[in-house]
Amino acid sequence: MTAPDPEDRSAPLKICVAVARFSFTGVPLAQIRLARALAARGHDVELLFGEAPQSGLPDMGGARLVILGCASVRQMVGPLCAYLRRAQPDVVFSSQDHLNGAMLLAAILTRSRAKISGSCRVNPFYTYSNRPFTRKWLFRQAMRAVMWRADALTCVSTAMIDEYRVFFRDPPHVTVHNLIDDAPSRARIGEPVEHPWFTAKDRPIVVTAGTLSPRKGHGDLIAAFARLVEQKRDIRLVIFGEGPSRTELEAQVAALGIGDRVSMPGKVANPLRYFARADVFALTSHFEGLPNVLIEAMMCGCSLVATDCPSGSSEALGHGRYGRVVPVGDVPAIADAIGAQLDHPTDPALLEEGVRRFAEDTVIERHFALLGLTGRERVEA
Repeated sequence: MTAPDPEDRSAPLKICVAVARFSFTGVPLAQIRLARALAARGHDVELLFGEAPQSGLPDMGGARLVILGCASVRQMVGPLCAYLRRAQPDVVFSSQDHLNGAMLLAAILTRSRAKISGSCRVNPFYTYSNRPFTRKWLFRQAMRAVMWRADALTCVSTAMIDEYRVFFRDPPHVTVHNLIDDAPSRARIGEPVEHPWFTAKDRPIVVTAGTLSPRKGHGDLIAAFARLVEQKRDIRLVIFGEGPSRTELEAQVAALGIGDRVSMPGKVANPLRYFARADVFALTSHFEGLPNVLIEAMMCGCSLVATDCPSGSSEALGHGRYGRVVPVGDVPAIADAIGAQLDHPTDPALLEEGVRRFAEDTVIERHFALLGLTGRERVEA
């Protein structure tokens, strides 16, 4: 590739933002925000999903939707080759290691000239293994074989980079945070709420959101909340999300006798409006990448409590500057931290400071700097 002329503003970049499949969870929503922001800057943006519904998706802004109709990443390699030949993007922003590997392989096979930035979003111990001939070990070998083609490999937290060193010698990964804070997300904060505990709020509310699965540690949060109730605190807990642990968590709530104080309303399309009306957001996960929901709650002005789980929760909270960080699974510590945040909420000015790292301009400028672009030039052969 020849170096683009940084003064040429006439031709916007043709950009593909790629996601394996859509869900109302962190990675797809973060990529939608990225695509929307890039389109708003005048670039020609396509948001590519391996699998997604035809309707019911969030606002894409000026980005065009492309759905390959692939149920798994393995099925995407051929369609990605066809896409790269047809669309000839200048830049590709891919997300999560399996899709990053498929995209890099497709670029090699098609001799695509696109600059490719692959973002790693989850703890690599879920993806790779050093145990020979296991599936995760084989994928590690495959990733090593195509990694050279990436113009940038990024992690959403600095702690994740250290984890990649367990599997790759001198990994090229650098930190780029997710884009969380943008104008459309801020607008969603003010939307009306429907849950009666929020519409007629008469006592403090602790809130969390995430898939109801063991790794999210909701059982620890419920146990900590029960301790606060035993201390005669007149508070409520709302857990947004759905998943396989619902029955178990509901049984725990019933056994603790706190059913009148705990609500589990399932998924909601816009949890931000509820975060803004809650008092404390608590994330008690056992594992995370960099939890977008924690940053969203910070953006909404919620005082924060998070477990010091691998990899990025403590980093998101400035290692205690923007919220309270407690050991994973330590129910008394979780309860004490929530109680302290209820009694002494975090200064809103500190929360705004913490969110700036995840602001639209900050994140996009970082991406383009890593690719050697200003964001306004077309990549030429």
